[in-house]
Amino acid sequence: MNKDIVVHTKIGWNFDNSYAKLPALFFSRLSPAAVSAPELVILNCPLASQLGLDADELRGKDGTAIISGSQIPKGANPLAQAYAGHQFGHFTMLGDGRALIIGEQITPSGERFDIQLKGSGPTPYSRGGDGKAVLGPMLREYIISEAMHGLGIPTSRSLAVVKTGEMVLRESYLSGAVLTRVAASHIRVGTFQYAANWGTTEELRILADYTIKRHFSNLEGSENRYLSLLQEVIKRQASLIAKWQLVGFIHGVMNTDNMAISGETIDYGPCAFMDEYDPATVFSSIDIYGRYAYENQPKIAQWNLARFAETLLPLLHDNEDRAVEIAEDVVSTFADLYYCNWLDGMRAKLGLLTKEDQDEELILSLLNIMHKYRADYTNTFRTLTTADNMDMDIFGSKEYNQWHGLWQQRLDRQNKDKAVSHRLMQESNPSVIPRNHRVEEALKAAVEYADYSVMNRLLNILSQPYGYTLEQDEYAKLPKPSGVPYRTYCGT
Repeated sequence: MNKDIVVHTKIGWNFDNSYAKLPALFFSRLSPAAVSAPELVILNCPLASQLGLDADELRGKDGTAIISGSQIPKGANPLAQAYAGHQFGHFTMLGDGRALIIGEQITPSGERFDIQLKGSGPTPYSRGGDGKAVLGPMLREYIISEAMHGLGIPTSRSLAVVKTGEMVLRESYLSGAVLTRVAASHIRVGTFQYAANWGTTEELRILADYTIKRHFSNLEGSENRYLSLLQEVIKRQASLIAKWQLVGFIHGVMNTDNMAISGETIDYGPCAFMDEYDPATVFSSIDIYGRYAYENQPKIAQWNLARFAETLLPLLHDNEDRAVEIAEDVVSTFADLYYCNWLDGMRAKLGLLTKEDQDEELILSLLNIMHKYRADYTNTFRTLTTADNMDMDIFGSKEYNQWHGLWQQRLDRQNKDKAVSHRLMQESNPSVIPRNHRVEEALKAAVEYADYSVMNRLLNILSQPYGYTLEQDEYAKLPKPSGVPYRTYCGT
């Protein structure tokens, strides 16, 4: 590293660097690039407190210097992780091309989180890129990741965004920025693919043992800990993807390097939330064949998990054929695990406290009607919860009226207080999501006019998405009709 380590005891950094103790194959040590004029744009004070950091100190000169990459705090050990991945089905060598983990913060409660600077300059894995990031996409990740946290969906989080004072060339010159990302870890399916392809079996074993110790310590005494690891990762992903589907979230780039072993949502590139319900919805400008469309997310998750299972074959059994059988059997459980999570979640969205065999038919019938009438996904369930704003086309249709009668009969058969069902619906159906037009409105104000008030109001609204407050009504409104489909971009 080419920088002096600076002591910042008042901020509250409490770093450990367990990943740096892995074989050198897995990372490269280097310092983030210093920036010319760091300026704090936004700081997540509640998250700072959870991490054991002093928000006032972070706002100061030294704090801003650290989260811009210009200074390295005592105890930090910056590194870029190496990994591989299937990108749109094609396997390639990757790695942190514009990000560094400066350390693992140990919180006052004993939790461990990676502190990563995104946009911190070139690394050995940049593949010709400049390693920088620009303001708009970094603010977008901040908004969406914090919205996901508010929705109760496992996710990496955003601690801060700092403008660097530099202009970064993309299609035009744009304001440079660094995002401070916080995650349980950045170990990916692609990390294991990298180990399996470019490492030894012993290095793969070391990575697997480290992952178990960090995320699945309860498995350390298992008879076959690597089989148990595979099973637990599948369980977490089945739960995560179901949560995505239940709120209409579309990740956009479900490459294997974007699937975290921890079960968190990471790498917010061309992601967005669906407005009109259409299973074929795609937002990413580069997903021209719909590989990562909303309806395909569960299938892609299982495909990614099969790639993860392949990396573990040498650890699952000494006999390769038997190892393949074991892996195939375990990966095949994903579909049922996902389905059970999704079905239970949909029951909750409809206030169903009990289970009946006909529930799937009732749910799919509603979704089909929503698709036919191009109903807004979030607002349909919001209206079912509140019985207000029934002016959507779907609610005047014969099909909906017939469905509504069947739904009411189903609720009656529960012999439960309707208030309990209503409370369950309110806890399961968000009143607001980060509507695409609201996100774009906030980004435009911030990037073009340095007006961050629009973003701050949006973040406040999204922090309590199940609140059903009067203030949220305005943010639940749909954008004006447009003949141009909404498109998102990876954003570098």
